[in-house]
Amino acid sequence: MTDVYAHVEIKNIKGLHARAAAAFVKIADGFIGTDISVSKNGQEVSGKSILGLMTLAASKGTVITIKTEGAEAKKALDDLVGLVNEKFNED
Repeated sequence: MTDVYAHVEIKNIKGLHARAAAAFVKIADGFIGTDISVSKNGQEVSGKSILGLMTLAASKGTVITIKTEGAEAKKALDDLVGLVNEKFNED
């Protein structure tokens, strides 16, 4: 299986709050058969769990690591990094 990851900085003002986490999970859930995880300072959660993402308490300026594994790992990673870089389409 292909395993890829990227470090990305949270750029939106509100950080990885409920709406941003929901947008992330909506994209992640579209990649069936692809495992997606997000980590911050050694704490790793499922990228397909809104609650898990919110427990990271990733505020603006925080660097998170997105890791994807599976058949569509590269596409999933590109889409999720794009979402974060676009400030979750918020501001």
